[in-house]
Parts: sequence; structure tokens; C-alpha cells
Amino acid sequence: MTTRLKNPVYLPEISVKVKLINFVITPLGLQDQLLGIVTRKEKPDLELFRDQLITQSASNKKQLKEIEDKILEVLSSTKGDILDDEIAVEILSSSKMLAHDIVNKQDMSDITEKEINTVRDFYKIVALHSSQLYFTISDLAFINSTYQFSLDWFINLYERVIFIIII
Repeated sequence: MTTRLKNPVYLPEISVKVKLINFVITPLGLQDQLLGIVTRKEKPDLELFRDQLITQSASNKKQLKEIEDKILEVLSSTKGDILDDEIAVEILSSSKMLAHDIVNKQDMSDITEKEINTVRDFYKIVALHSSQLYFTISDLAFINSTYQFSLDWFINLYERVIFIIII
């Protein structure tokens, strides 16, 4: 069941049977999305590098989780003294080195991401005002239903204006 209502209210019988999921964009989420668009237009290599860092960070976290699971599996499957099991000790020591490398990579990417965010902060005011403009335009629908504009329309307009300003 879907609705275009911003704040739907249903009868208690219906509310018990369905799970409401709100897909409305938040001002902070839109601001970050618009900031990415501006940065991608002004400094495409920087935004591409930021996207790669985010992907790498997610991969590092996944690897750390896999290492933790592997360690827990070794610890739970070892019978008796763990120091007597050579395979378990080898797995634990290799996991420790791998986890240390991943943590170091994550620290370096955190430092790099802070530097990138410093550059992105230069464009933050554009994204803030544009986000406020979108929510002002979307509130025009309360005045009259003919003033309904989609987020896709706004982002398309935003990209065209940014492209014109840069050229």
C-alpha cells in the first residue's frame, strides 16, 4: 500500500496490519546529495576519490567482520588448550596481522576523508540554500495543488543551473 500523503493516518485495524516506511527525503540528506552534485561538477576527481574511499571503507568493515567471525569460529571449535592447536594459533596470528593492516588503512582513509570534507565545506553553503529552496518549493503544494514539483525535477534543474554557472 502506498500513499502520497506526507503524514498518513490510518484506522487502528489497518495500522496493526501494515508497517509504515517513510521514504521522504530529509533536509540533511538532500543537502548532502546536492553537495555531492556541486563537488562532482567543480572537482570531479575529488568526488570520485571520495566515492572510492566510501566503498573501500565499507569493504574494510566487511573484512573486519569476517575476521571476527573467523576468530570466534576458531575459538568455539577448539577443544582443550588453544595453544596446543597449531592451526588455531596460526589463524589467530594471521587474523591479527590482517586486522592491524585493515585498521591502518581505515585510519589513513579517515584522514583523507577529513581533508576531502574540508574542501567540500567550501560548497556547503550552496547545498544548504538549495536544500532550503527545495523544501520551500515543495511546501507550495499546501497553498494550491497545482504547485507540486518532484525531487527529480528539482535535481535536474539544479544540475542544469550548476552546469551553466560553471561554464
